[in-house]
Amino acid sequence: MDQKKQKQEQSRYLTNNIQINLVDVNYRLAKKIVIRKWINDTIIFERKKLNYIDINFCSDSFLLEINKKHLKHNNLTDIITFDMCENDLITADIYISIIRVKENAKINKTKFTQEVHRVIIHGILHLCGYNDKKPEEIKKIRDKENYYLSLIK
Repeated sequence: MDQKKQKQEQSRYLTNNIQINLVDVNYRLAKKIVIRKWINDTIIFERKKLNYIDINFCSDSFLLEINKKHLKHNNLTDIITFDMCENDLITADIYISIIRVKENAKINKTKFTQEVHRVIIHGILHLCGYNDKKPEEIKKIRDKENYYLSLIK
């Protein structure tokens, strides 16, 4: 097998390690293959390696229960990322509330699809080591989000 085909096969294998699931909502993520490749390319660009990522779209109530049970927070959120990474190997479960994303899109005056992408890449950037607790961290992660959002087609 030539080198180009080998890389395509490897990329296909890695993007299959990104699962997109529906928990308790009716939602269809468009361009799943493109999004999987975009996530994988981001991980590679950030000098990490993909093991597996499960992205789970759910309701506010489902995510609130996770927030209460696992993080001891009693508030709504758009995303919770369970980081199981070891060294540079990315492994995670990500939960995204579709209702929060819709609300965020309205508040931020952006398209719903763009907001879904922003939330996804935000979770991926956390897995790559970026934080958002301090003002300088927030600026850095937002700049990275904007950069990676500019790459998705």
